[in-house]
Amino acid sequence: MDNTNWLSGEQQQVWRKYLRATARVSQFLDADLRRFGLNLAEYEILVSLSEADGRRMRMSELADAVHQSRSRLTHTVSRLERDGHVLRVTCASDGRGVWAELTDKGFDLLVESAPRHVAAVRKILVDPVAPEDLEAVGRAMEAVLSVAD
Repeated sequence: MDNTNWLSGEQQQVWRKYLRATARVSQFLDADLRRFGLNLAEYEILVSLSEADGRRMRMSELADAVHQSRSRLTHTVSRLERDGHVLRVTCASDGRGVWAELTDKGFDLLVESAPRHVAAVRKILVDPVAPEDLEAVGRAMEAVLSVAD
């Protein structure tokens, strides 16, 4: 017996629109950040580090904060480190731990790129969506985020 709880036609349409829209938002923001030599994943790392105490986080915590695998984060941080935006520092209290630290150059890049990025977020998501629909999207994403792994 097939016990699959198939999506209704309307649910299938919503699901496909969600997939297309999230891809579009990511592609739009990625393309916009390229003018600063960044992609969206790198920008998220800079933001997370800028908001952390001392502009630094353990690599494991940073991976969780930006929802990247540890191996992907390592590659992304390597690029940022190569460009002088992030520095990796061994944790003095734990020789196995590594901190990612936002450099002044990385912070300056974030300050330069943030206004343009916020404008892009407004253009692709905030402005075209009615305020009550944006609130509904927020509630829906909160529900999605609450689902246990």
